[in-house]
Amino acid sequence: MAYLHNIGAYFLMVVEMFRKPTKWSVMKKLIFKDIDDLIIGSLGIIAFISFFVGGVITIQTALNISNPLIPKYLVGFATRQSVILEFAPTFTSVIMAGKVGSFITSSIGTMRVTEQIDALEVMGINSLNYLVFPKTVALMLYPFAIAIGMFLGILGGMAACIYGGFSSLDDYILGIQTDFIPFHITYAFIKTFVFAFVLATIPSFYGYYMKGGALEVGKASTTAFVWTSVVIILLNYVLTDMLLS
Repeated sequence: MAYLHNIGAYFLMVVEMFRKPTKWSVMKKLIFKDIDDLIIGSLGIIAFISFFVGGVITIQTALNISNPLIPKYLVGFATRQSVILEFAPTFTSVIMAGKVGSFITSSIGTMRVTEQIDALEVMGINSLNYLVFPKTVALMLYPFAIAIGMFLGILGGMAACIYGGFSSLDDYILGIQTDFIPFHITYAFIKTFVFAFVLATIPSFYGYYMKGGALEVGKASTTAFVWTSVVIILLNYVLTDMLLS
């Protein structure tokens, strides 16, 4: 029953977030601040992880292709498919649930503990719109970060392929181009938009409705990370079944 109550409260929070909007002059500053904190601040970790995981995918694929009858270009093909379809949109989002989600939960939770949210309500401000809406809008730019991750993942695979001597540059590029389906990019970005909304709202929910003191802020951040990751994995299954089957 507690889970059903939380789900109902979550959807009520999402609806309330769009009511009684904050003045645009104030909201604009909040959105730009959240873009800087949540998107630009995450580009470094996304770039680092994407580049080296792309290299690992290439190395593992190449080492498992031991049959001389299997063409070398399949290394580039497998890297492209793995990075675009799953790693960049899904597993990067799980990692971001730890970084971005914990940041959102702890920042809002700290405001709850220090009664800043109560002060906003006393001033007649819709605190959900003031706190959660800018983060949701900022994370709509999350696909931009994922696009960079896709590019760097394939680039990292290329570097590993060439310097590891697993295949030639021409074979790798041929593999990237072989049987390319443009809808796969669309599929990845649809997933990314959905995951971005989850990354913004679930951590905000646990931060906004937490109770207690500083210790509970840490517990709320952990809970938010777990549930955000679970929802992302479940939605990944549902969206993949809907869009690719």
